[in-house]
Amino acid sequence: MTESRQAADRVAALRWAQSIANDKRVLYLDTETTGLGDSAEIVDVALISANGSVLFNTLIKPDRPIPADSSRIHGIYDRDVVGAPSWTGVSAWLGTLLSGARVVVYNAEYDSRIINASCARFGSIPMASGWECAMIQYAAFVGERGIYGDYKWHRLERAAAAMGIQPGGHRALEDANACRNVVLAMAGNRH
Repeated sequence: MTESRQAADRVAALRWAQSIANDKRVLYLDTETTGLGDSAEIVDVALISANGSVLFNTLIKPDRPIPADSSRIHGIYDRDVVGAPSWTGVSAWLGTLLSGARVVVYNAEYDSRIINASCARFGSIPMASGWECAMIQYAAFVGERGIYGDYKWHRLERAAAAMGIQPGGHRALEDANACRNVVLAMAGNRH
């Protein structure tokens, strides 16, 4: 990768962040799950608006127990989701909120895959399509070379710390807010 390409990619990432920061249709989404595979279930989902208002924030009761390894990461245990709604109880409302929005996620491939897998598993219409990935844009913005010749991906906590932002701590609402603040910092806006 040449220095001129890195410079051009950084400018493109900056312009992307500025377009996100200036678009009132933008929504920031994050999930926490029971694992990483296709059978993982969502246990926490949050959605915030372009101005940082909380639009949706709920725990979700999965069909199976939350694995201890997952609970150690996000701090959500079976006892926390006992009274929480199921995916079928929230998916229609979440889909309505997302309709027509420009959705930004830190690691959009993962969250969109898990959300669409949940929709398929429980018979609701897939809602994740064309979501934009703040992680990939941040990687181009930083320009650190990865091991495969592309840009190195950075965990949200690392990106937030590098931008002087409070990290989310693996809860959906806090991570959605951290994603928003990283994008705004990339755009040169105060968070």
